[in-house]
Amino acid sequence: MKKIAVMSGKGGVGKSTVAANLAFELALKGNKVGVFDSDFHGPSIPQMLGGKKDIRSIKKDSIEPVEVNSNLKVISMEFLLPKKDSAVIWRGPLKMKAIKEFKETVDWGDIDYLIIDLPPGTGDEPLSIAQQFDDLEGSIIVTTPQEVAVQAVRRSIDFSRKIGMKVLGVVENMSTLTCPNCGENLDVFGSGGGKKMAEELGINFLGSIPLDPQIMESGEVGRSLMEIESDSSKAFKDIVENLKKEMGE
Repeated sequence: MKKIAVMSGKGGVGKSTVAANLAFELALKGNKVGVFDSDFHGPSIPQMLGGKKDIRSIKKDSIEPVEVNSNLKVISMEFLLPKKDSAVIWRGPLKMKAIKEFKETVDWGDIDYLIIDLPPGTGDEPLSIAQQFDDLEGSIIVTTPQEVAVQAVRRSIDFSRKIGMKVLGVVENMSTLTCPNCGENLDVFGSGGGKKMAEELGINFLGSIPLDPQIMESGEVGRSLMEIESDSSKAFKDIVENLKKEMGE
C-alpha cells in the first residue's frame, strides 16, 4: 500500500478536490484506493466522493470504511457525527488520539493506495499523520497561482522537509479560466505561481488544473470528474501519470 498525503498551507485552494479526483482517477485505472479524510473540523471528502453516511460495520477491533465503488473506499469523521452539521470541538490531544485510532482500527483490506486528505496548515493533524504514518511515500502540495497562496503553501513544503517527509510534487489549482462565451483564457488568480515556486525550491511540478465549473459541479453531487471529457479531467489524468513517475512506477 502506498500512502500519500495531500496538504496545503492554507484553506480554500481546493486541496480536498484534488485528493478526491486523484482517488477517482487511480480507482478508474483499476487500482484499489482508500481515502482517509483527516479534516475533523470540516470534512468534505464524503460529499465529493459520493460516499453515503453508512459505516458498513463497527466491530470490536475494526471499522470497515464506506465503499464508493468496487475500487474506492473512504473513511471520515462525518460518518460518525450525529448530524452532518455537528461541530467537532476538540483540542490537539483528542485529534491525535482519533488519528491513531483510525490508523489502527480501519480495515482497508487489500488496497494499492491510501490518499490522506489533510486539513490546512502545519499543526496537530499534519504532524500526527506524519508521526503515525511513518511509511508515507510523501506529500502532494496544493496551491493556487496567486502570491498570497503560494507564500502560505511554502510553509507546507518547509514543514515536510523539517520532519523528513518527501514532497512528491506541487499541483497548481484554479489556474486558467476559459471564457465559455468567447473562448479567451482568463488568469483570474494570476498564472504560473505554483510552477515557479516548484522550480525555485527544486520540487517536481505535477501539473495545473483549470478553473472549471465542472469541477465544482462534480464535487457537489459526488460524481467523478473523470467521467467527463474535458481539459480538467485530462489535467488530473496527467497529474496522476506524473505522480506515478515520481514514485518510480
